[in-house]
Amino acid sequence: QVQVVESGGGLVQAGGSLRLSCAASGRTFSSYTMSWFRQAPGKEREFVAGTTLSRTYYADSVKGRFTISRDNAKNTVYLQMNSLKSEDTADYYCAARFGLGLYQDVKNYDYWGQGTQVTVSS
Repeated sequence: QVQVVESGGGLVQAGGSLRLSCAASGRTFSSYTMSWFRQAPGKEREFVAGTTLSRTYYADSVKGRFTISRDNAKNTVYLQMNSLKSEDTADYYCAARFGLGLYQDVKNYDYWGQGTQVTVSS
């Protein structure tokens, strides 16, 4: 069983930056694919970025602006978000899946955090 807890959301102006953190429990953190998803009001939850031990992958809408990273010693995943746009406004969720792969579907993930809200004002 893995528990994940997000933090770091908030209100930021367009063009600004935020860093989200996701702390995970468990002793085999390095065996999990960790990803960020987001869900805007009235929309479906969508993939943002993911990381295995050696690879990172991104949705086209955030490439070049967002960076995902992980610190296996701290059981933590980060999402650095730069050049934020109003369309990035959403609740952001951290997700975990045992096994390493480039998973982008919400159905691939077994463990989810409660979410952290990001609001970008224009």
